Amino acid sequence: MKQLRIEASTPLCQLQDAGRFGVRHLGVTQGGALDWVAMHWANWLLGNPLGAPVVEVALGGFCVVAEQDCVLALAGADLDAWVDDQPLAPWRSFALGKGQRLTLKQPKRGARAYLAAPGGFQGKDVLGSCATVVREALGGIDGQGAALAKDQALAFTSSKATLRELPQALRPQFAKKPVLDLVIGAQIGEFSGTSLFEAFNSDWTLDSRADRMGVRLLGPQLVYQGAPMISEGIPLGAVQVPPDGQPIVLLNDRQTIGGYPRLGALTPLALAQLAQCMPGASVRFRAVVQDEAWREQQDYLNRWR
Repeated sequence: MKQLRIEASTPLCQLQDAGRFGVRHLGVTQGGALDWVAMHWANWLLGNPLGAPVVEVALGGFCVVAEQDCVLALAGADLDAWVDDQPLAPWRSFALGKGQRLTLKQPKRGARAYLAAPGGFQGKDVLGSCATVVREALGGIDGQGAALAKDQALAFTSSKATLRELPQALRPQFAKKPVLDLVIGAQIGEFSGTSLFEAFNSDWTLDSRADRMGVRLLGPQLVYQGAPMISEGIPLGAVQVPPDGQPIVLLNDRQTIGGYPRLGALTPLALAQLAQCMPGASVRFRAVVQDEAWREQQDYLNRWR
């Protein structure tokens, strides 16, 4: 058994994995890493299963000390990481000696970094996953849904790992103004023509009102002209439009049902891009159909096959 001792953390630093599936009929949401692409690469660097538990660090403020020599991996945002007094760039595995300190300070590029350990960090599985969902008090180290805290231990059992770096050509690019693919949904024809034009031809600004449940976007007011809806299931990435006309992109910790009309849903790859955007950033939507989104997703997944 190997351990990292947490010296500093925030409520935005959590144990996550690929998510909790097959339980939405119970009212239990999905959870899991917001940037699943970065999580996959962090685990790939160590030869782990791609969905193995990792630490999701949003916006920095995280520090651990190694209690034994170990090899870890870091992928995703550049949060100004340091090993003692040496800077550490993401997208690589690295050695952390006994007593050495890994610190992730603050965002330089992107918003969320993923720290992986050989075999994955240990957490208590609840309904098939250790993904932390604070609102539902599920997952995490003890299964109670708490974020990581100072003086806790992050344990892992495997020690077999090599030092390697993700080639530059494979690293996701965090665009200054990403274009997010949106699979058009059932209510798309119920918005005014002007609203549809503006939805896909305007910049949208990420509001500061954002968390793992959803991200509010600020821009032109979208007008829904259809009949009131009966609540229905909410997929990951759903772009709901409440009465104020400002869209909300629903993320991993979303509610399971909702009654606001939807433009559609972001693709999984678009969600990974959105997860790396800071409040105040601008994004645009690009309308795609389901078949196109499926092909792009399968092409990307082939990188790990």
